[in-house]
Order: sequence, then C-alpha cells, then structure tokens
Amino acid sequence: MKRIFCVIAILGVLTSCGSSHEPSDAPASTDPVSGEWVGQWGPSPTRQTAVTLELKWDGSTLTGTVNPGRDAIPLSKAMFDPQVQTVTLELDGPNPDREMVHYVIKGKIEGTTMAGTFDRAGDTGTFQLEKR
Repeated sequence: MKRIFCVIAILGVLTSCGSSHEPSDAPASTDPVSGEWVGQWGPSPTRQTAVTLELKWDGSTLTGTVNPGRDAIPLSKAMFDPQVQTVTLELDGPNPDREMVHYVIKGKIEGTTMAGTFDRAGDTGTFQLEKR
C-alpha cells in the first residue's frame, strides 16, 4: 500500500511539472492589426489628411476599408507580415482634386502605432495612425 501511495505521489509531481506555464509560440488571442486605426497621411507635414482604417486579419488574409461609412473605400490589396509587423495597403480612391488615383501605403506596427510611407500616384510622404 505504501508503494502505491509513493507511485501516485510521484506521478502527481511529474504531472504538475509537465503542465508548467512556459511561454508558447501560439498567437495571442488578439492580433496587432485588426481594428480601427485613426490618424493622418499625406505628402508633407503641412499637407496631411485625416484618415480612418478598419482592418481585419483572419490569420492569413488582411482586408479592410478606408474611412468606413458612407464614403468607404475598400482596400484592393492588403498584406500583413506578423513576423516583422509590417503592413502594405493599396487602394484606388480620390485625391484632393477628386480624381481617382492609386494609393500605396507601407508601414510598421509598434504597439498601438502604425507609421510609414504614403504614395498617392507618385505624390509621396508619410503617415501615422493610432489603434483605437
């Protein structure tokens, strides 16, 4: 009887050691890119436009819209690299003169900030957005 008790006690200790709380490579329950991003982009510090992005990452595909609502513009191409936290977004939308042009936005996520480069049909600059 004493041996059975010892075996059970040892198995209990081994089981508890096997279930330690080691960090895992599993993704966090919330991803860093999905959600609403608000800020500005434009070709120069004095020519910035307020912008809102709605992004959704399903683990392999990034989708979204610019300025959700009545005047929403869907992204025509969107990529997210979770290893280096970079985003590339493309869309066709109006410039300040209301002409349709192609936009390419490339940025990096650091915490709740996304920042990078802005290209509106060759009119280049920067952007910075904060996640809400």
